[in-house]
Amino acid sequence: MASRLSNFLLRPNLSTLSHVTRAMSSEVLFQHTGKVGLITLDRQRALNALNTSMVEEMTKKLVEWRTDDQVEVVCIEGAGTKAFCAGGDVVSITKKGEDESVALNFFHDEFQMNHMIGTYPKVYVALIHGITMGGGVGLSVHGKYRVATEKSLYAMPETAIGYFPDVGGTYFLSRLPQPYGMFLGLSGHRLKGADLKHLGIATHFTSVDNLPALKADILGSDGSNIESVLSRHEVELSTPFSLDPHADLIKHCFSADSVPEIISRLQQDSSEFAGKVVKNLLRMSPRSLVLTHRLLSTALSKSYEECFTTEFCAAHQIVRSGEFAEGVRALLVDKDNSPAWNPAKIEDVTEEMIQEYFVDRTRTWKPLDL
Repeated sequence: MASRLSNFLLRPNLSTLSHVTRAMSSEVLFQHTGKVGLITLDRQRALNALNTSMVEEMTKKLVEWRTDDQVEVVCIEGAGTKAFCAGGDVVSITKKGEDESVALNFFHDEFQMNHMIGTYPKVYVALIHGITMGGGVGLSVHGKYRVATEKSLYAMPETAIGYFPDVGGTYFLSRLPQPYGMFLGLSGHRLKGADLKHLGIATHFTSVDNLPALKADILGSDGSNIESVLSRHEVELSTPFSLDPHADLIKHCFSADSVPEIISRLQQDSSEFAGKVVKNLLRMSPRSLVLTHRLLSTALSKSYEECFTTEFCAAHQIVRSGEFAEGVRALLVDKDNSPAWNPAKIEDVTEEMIQEYFVDRTRTWKPLDL
């Protein structure tokens, strides 16, 4: 086992109440019922955002269930009605005075957990009801089954905080019908539940009112009938894909070879939609936009594992540069919405700057040694 994983497994046993186990962090619940292991993110006041202890506890439990013959299905949900998971708790890992290794340790462990989900040998079902962003995407999109509802709200908004779509985001975005992945990765555009099914991000769609019955049937499954369980609770979509009216514009603009060309093409269009997208892009970190464009442009030729490795290399540099900390400060801490991006203009982002994100550092990433 990798050293980090060994540290997880050597910690004291978790306290148990009946079939429900609450992690030491008190922010994740684990329940083993029949052949099903249920993970409930329970940090509702923070919209179930992930912190370091939550990642560690979930990794430990997923490793344990991976070889447990009494577990055939793993289901993950968010407690409450507002969020599945709003992402990683980036405020806590970018606090003033914190060493950059705090953020890198979090990303390293989170990436390992997300990568394991994509290669998990058991049935994995994510109930992505409510806000699902950033780290919440990583917890769900790599699993075999993703169930959305009409209250799902989905986005990868990282360029707004000086970061980029990570947690394997470059892998899945690059494999969406293009150039929707590029559009979503650069703009952070928010999709609703039906959109997720239309685009293939969700494998199934059900109603909020039907969630309790669906969850009960999942908990009663032995794994062999999970497809029929999910299909039985599926609700027919009643709304078209919200981006259909803008499909031609998105394809024309976001298939461009560079971010300046994308913006130029959008500016040549007189539609209200194009104007809103331009305004949004010009608020983002120029460096993050160009980096994200490069990552997504090259991800299709990379393997699942290679995408995580490349992302961690880029994360190392973006934390080191201070761009990420500045974005978090401006949007989430001081909330002045006036980040001092460096550089401030997209045309000032040089090739040399971007190449820095692809240089191997002393701290590298690799999957858990299972």
